[in-house]
Amino acid sequence: MSIAIYPGTFDPVTSGHLDVLARAVGLFDQVIIAVARESAKTPLFSVEERVELLRRVTAGLAKVRVDTFEGLTIEYARRVGAVAVIRGLRAMSDFEFEFQLALMNKKLDAGIETVFLMTQSEYSFISSSAIKWVVSLGGSVKGLVPAEVEEALKKKYSL
Repeated sequence: MSIAIYPGTFDPVTSGHLDVLARAVGLFDQVIIAVARESAKTPLFSVEERVELLRRVTAGLAKVRVDTFEGLTIEYARRVGAVAVIRGLRAMSDFEFEFQLALMNKKLDAGIETVFLMTQSEYSFISSSAIKWVVSLGGSVKGLVPAEVEEALKKKYSL
Protein backbone atom coordinates (compact mmCIF):
# COMPACT_ATOMS: atom_id res chain seq x y z
CA MET A 1 0.00 0.00 0.00
CA SER A 2 1.42 3.40 -0.97
CA ILE A 3 1.03 6.03 1.74
CA ALA A 4 1.73 9.73 1.35
CA ILE A 5 1.59 12.45 3.96
CA TYR A 6 0.34 15.95 3.30
CA PRO A 7 1.89 18.02 6.11
CA GLY A 8 1.05 21.57 7.10
CA THR A 9 -0.50 23.82 9.67
CA PHE A 10 -3.84 24.11 7.82
CA ASP A 11 -4.78 27.22 9.80
CA PRO A 12 -7.33 27.09 8.28
CA VAL A 13 -7.71 24.54 5.48
CA THR A 14 -8.55 26.25 2.18
CA SER A 15 -10.04 25.20 -1.14
CA GLY A 16 -6.47 25.24 -2.47
CA HIS A 17 -5.41 22.67 0.12
CA LEU A 18 -8.39 20.49 -0.77
CA ASP A 19 -7.60 20.77 -4.49
CA VAL A 20 -4.08 19.45 -3.88
CA LEU A 21 -5.46 16.74 -1.59
CA ALA A 22 -7.99 15.56 -4.19
CA ARG A 23 -5.23 15.04 -6.74
CA ALA A 24 -2.93 13.35 -4.20
CA VAL A 25 -5.71 10.86 -3.40
CA GLY A 26 -5.62 9.83 -7.06
CA LEU A 27 -1.92 9.01 -6.82
CA PHE A 28 -1.68 7.09 -3.55
CA ASP A 29 -3.59 4.37 -1.71
CA GLN A 30 -3.78 6.50 1.41
CA VAL A 31 -3.06 10.17 2.15
CA ILE A 32 -2.52 11.26 5.73
CA ILE A 33 -3.14 14.94 6.36
CA ALA A 34 -0.47 15.59 8.97
CA VAL A 35 -1.26 18.66 11.06
CA ALA A 36 1.86 20.17 12.59
CA ARG A 37 1.60 20.70 16.33
CA GLU A 38 4.50 23.16 16.32
CA SER A 39 5.13 25.93 13.87
CA ALA A 40 6.92 29.25 13.52
CA LYS A 41 3.46 30.66 12.78
CA THR A 42 1.01 31.73 15.48
CA PRO A 43 -2.14 29.77 14.71
CA LEU A 44 -5.66 31.15 15.03
CA PHE A 45 -7.13 27.68 15.58
CA SER A 46 -5.86 25.15 18.09
CA VAL A 47 -4.48 21.86 16.76
CA GLU A 48 -7.66 20.13 17.92
CA GLU A 49 -9.84 22.64 16.07
CA ARG A 50 -7.81 22.27 12.88
CA VAL A 51 -8.00 18.48 13.06
CA GLU A 52 -11.76 18.60 13.63
CA LEU A 53 -12.29 20.96 10.68
CA LEU A 54 -10.15 18.75 8.44
CA ARG A 55 -12.03 15.63 9.51
CA ARG A 56 -15.35 17.30 8.75
CA VAL A 57 -14.37 18.55 5.30
CA THR A 58 -12.72 15.25 4.29
CA ALA A 59 -15.32 12.91 5.79
CA GLY A 60 -16.37 11.61 2.37
CA LEU A 61 -12.83 10.70 1.28
CA ALA A 62 -12.20 7.06 2.18
CA LYS A 63 -8.48 7.17 1.38
CA VAL A 64 -7.80 10.15 3.67
CA ARG A 65 -7.05 10.25 7.36
CA VAL A 66 -6.12 13.18 9.58
CA ASP A 67 -3.38 12.99 12.19
CA THR A 68 -1.05 15.31 14.09
CA PHE A 69 2.70 15.22 14.43
CA GLU A 70 5.58 16.88 16.23
CA GLY A 71 9.17 17.17 15.16
CA LEU A 72 10.61 16.63 11.73
CA THR A 73 8.16 15.90 8.93
CA ILE A 74 10.45 13.27 7.45
CA GLU A 75 10.61 11.37 10.75
CA TYR A 76 6.82 11.32 10.90
CA ALA A 77 6.70 10.12 7.28
CA ARG A 78 9.11 7.30 8.13
CA ARG A 79 7.12 6.37 11.26
CA VAL A 80 3.85 5.94 9.31
CA GLY A 81 5.51 4.14 6.40
CA ALA A 82 4.98 6.92 3.86
CA VAL A 83 6.69 6.74 0.48
CA ALA A 84 6.06 10.41 -0.29
CA VAL A 85 5.52 13.87 1.17
CA ILE A 86 2.96 15.96 -0.71
CA ARG A 87 3.69 19.66 -1.07
CA GLY A 88 1.36 22.11 -2.73
CA LEU A 89 2.65 24.95 -4.86
CA ARG A 90 0.67 28.09 -5.63
CA ALA A 91 3.25 30.13 -7.52
CA MET A 92 6.91 30.18 -8.41
CA SER A 93 7.56 32.13 -5.23
CA ASP A 94 6.69 28.99 -3.22
CA PHE A 95 9.11 26.83 -5.16
CA GLU A 96 12.48 27.97 -3.77
CA PHE A 97 11.49 27.37 -0.14
CA GLU A 98 9.76 24.08 -0.96
CA PHE A 99 12.72 22.93 -3.05
CA GLN A 100 15.09 23.54 -0.12
CA LEU A 101 12.80 21.53 2.18
CA ALA A 102 12.62 18.71 -0.33
CA LEU A 103 16.40 18.55 -0.63
CA MET A 104 16.83 18.52 3.15
CA ASN A 105 14.22 15.77 3.49
CA LYS A 106 15.98 13.78 0.75
CA LYS A 107 19.25 14.12 2.67
CA LEU A 108 17.54 12.90 5.86
CA ASP A 109 15.83 9.96 4.12
CA ALA A 110 16.60 9.20 0.48
CA GLY A 111 13.80 6.62 0.37
CA ILE A 112 10.97 9.14 0.78
CA GLU A 113 10.10 11.29 -2.23
CA THR A 114 8.65 14.78 -2.26
CA VAL A 115 5.79 15.20 -4.72
CA PHE A 116 4.94 18.77 -5.75
CA LEU A 117 1.39 19.41 -6.90
CA MET A 118 0.36 22.74 -8.34
CA THR A 119 -2.97 24.05 -7.19
CA GLN A 120 -5.43 24.99 -9.91
CA SER A 121 -5.05 28.59 -11.06
CA GLU A 122 -8.29 29.76 -9.44
CA TYR A 123 -6.74 28.94 -6.05
CA SER A 124 -3.22 30.21 -6.73
CA PHE A 125 -3.70 33.45 -4.77
CA ILE A 126 -5.24 31.82 -1.70
CA SER A 127 -3.25 31.47 1.50
CA SER A 128 -4.49 30.72 4.99
CA SER A 129 -3.05 34.09 6.10
CA ALA A 130 -4.97 35.99 3.42
CA ILE A 131 -8.17 34.12 4.30
CA LYS A 132 -7.83 35.08 7.98
CA TRP A 133 -7.09 38.70 7.07
CA VAL A 134 -10.16 39.01 4.82
CA VAL A 135 -12.50 37.44 7.39
CA SER A 136 -11.07 39.52 10.25
CA LEU A 137 -12.07 42.64 8.28
CA GLY A 138 -15.57 41.33 7.61
CA GLY A 139 -15.01 40.16 4.03
CA SER A 140 -16.45 37.07 2.39
CA VAL A 141 -14.31 34.04 1.60
CA LYS A 142 -17.16 32.01 0.13
CA GLY A 143 -15.76 29.45 -2.30
CA LEU A 144 -12.22 29.96 -1.04
CA VAL A 145 -12.74 27.74 2.01
CA PRO A 146 -15.34 25.09 2.82
CA ALA A 147 -18.54 26.45 4.42
CA GLU A 148 -17.64 24.84 7.77
CA VAL A 149 -14.34 26.69 7.78
CA GLU A 150 -15.94 30.02 6.91
CA GLU A 151 -18.39 29.56 9.79
CA ALA A 152 -15.56 28.67 12.21
CA LEU A 153 -13.63 31.76 11.11
CA LYS A 154 -16.63 34.02 11.67
CA LYS A 155 -17.03 32.58 15.18
CA LYS A 156 -13.32 33.16 15.94
CA TYR A 157 -13.63 36.77 14.86
CA SER A 158 -17.06 37.20 16.52
CA LEU A 159 -18.73 38.18 13.25
